[in-house]
Amino acid sequence: MIDILKKELNKNEINISLNSIEELNIFANKLMWWNNTHNITGAKTKDDIIKNIIDSIYPIKFIDKPKKLLDVGTGAGFPGLVLAIVLKDTKSTLAEPINKRASFLRYMVTQLSLKNTTIFKDRVERLKDDKFDLITSRAVTNTKLLLELTKELSNSDTKYLFFKGERVFSEVKDLDNKYIYDIVTKGRRNYLYIKGLK
Repeated sequence: MIDILKKELNKNEINISLNSIEELNIFANKLMWWNNTHNITGAKTKDDIIKNIIDSIYPIKFIDKPKKLLDVGTGAGFPGLVLAIVLKDTKSTLAEPINKRASFLRYMVTQLSLKNTTIFKDRVERLKDDKFDLITSRAVTNTKLLLELTKELSNSDTKYLFFKGERVFSEVKDLDNKYIYDIVTKGRRNYLYIKGLK
């Protein structure tokens, strides 16, 4: 699987360390094994998992590297665990309320010795007393609600990276023109990168 991963990284002009590539390969193989028993993601094949890895990493080409990252509803690791593997200097908190997924995330953090990563097994609104530089989320809920759910975890410098489909264009209309943002499109994926308030 590592050769396919390297090929896809090159094709997408994503430069990460060999150590991170090796760790992503371990993650992909462990996810396939766990998924056979516990059904923790819809990504069932090697190709599906690699597509999800590339989808998760692609934004490192255009985001500011955060010191502290929060991923809301990490699921099987997309994008939060993948970003934690690649962004070793970033302190990452992965919020995932579903037990079997949180268990897998904890297992991977141990397997890969990810000292920069904490798993919060609960709903994100129960996370208190912390502020993050970047808040990410993929396929959890609409943009307005995500901003509302995480408002206590942000400050004026917080940026947001939401992994969206076609609905992003109607969702940004609901933001009342309050935010500075970019929408980066890659295939069917739209990355909504909110940089702050106007």
